[in-house]
Amino acid sequence: MTKEIKRIAVFTSGGDAPGMNAALRAVVRNASFHDLHVYGIFRGYEGMIDGDLERLERGDVGNIIHRGGTILKTTRSERFRTEEGAIPLTNPLLAFDIDACVAIGGNGTFTGADIFAEEYDIPFIGIPGTIDNDLFGTDFTIGFDTAVNTAIDAVDKIRDTADSHNRLFFVEVMYRHSGYIALNTSIGSGAGSVIIPESSTPIDALVDTLKKGARRKKLFSVIIVAEGNETGSAQDIARMVKEQFDFYDTKVAIIYHLQRGGSPTAMDRVLVPAGLASTP
Repeated sequence: MTKEIKRIAVFTSGGDAPGMNAALRAVVRNASFHDLHVYGIFRGYEGMIDGDLERLERGDVGNIIHRGGTILKTTRSERFRTEEGAIPLTNPLLAFDIDACVAIGGNGTFTGADIFAEEYDIPFIGIPGTIDNDLFGTDFTIGFDTAVNTAIDAVDKIRDTADSHNRLFFVEVMYRHSGYIALNTSIGSGAGSVIIPESSTPIDALVDTLKKGARRKKLFSVIIVAEGNETGSAQDIARMVKEQFDFYDTKVAIIYHLQRGGSPTAMDRVLVPAGLASTP
């Protein structure tokens, strides 16, 4: 017989992503509509281990839809990766009579949820919240649109300086294993080239592209670099290019964690509510 779900817990885990608060708000308010009790777990799996849970009402998630970060806080729990750390997880959830959990996060969060659900027979629902957009089964993850727009805004400003000073800028963006942010930033900002983990980019080929631009009297260029590409960091690539082609005054800009913060875009605010509204 299927157990009736009356109490759920929700938590955010891994890297923060703009829109996590909007997702949390949607979960709490939708659960309240269906007469479910909701408990927020603070600091992800660390809070789950420590029993750091608190009842959430509709008012607790008011005025957060526009806020970046996560009001539940987040960590990457090393303790959860160990058997000694995972064992106590049953006690806090049983103490609060939690019937199911909602996990908002990325690959690591979902891997942990899958292991925990199988080990302790507590069902999990995963809401994809990561700026990397690298989760199978969804077109867009929460935070991706905001991260790309933040990166494009930064590149637009860098282009002004590059154009004014006839410079070549290498702009490094997140993430280690996925080129989604870099590729979309490159297209959206009209960058000269992009270097991503999924595709090899020889320095000679990049130099040839820059030389062709110089012959067309192109006086500046912006290259987007994903941090995890196999060619090297933005600093490494800039140095190698300069050794072969010093036509431009070469500069490097690393925007990294700027992409995580800030108010979420409309798209990142409505992804989860729209999904809940379409659920029977």
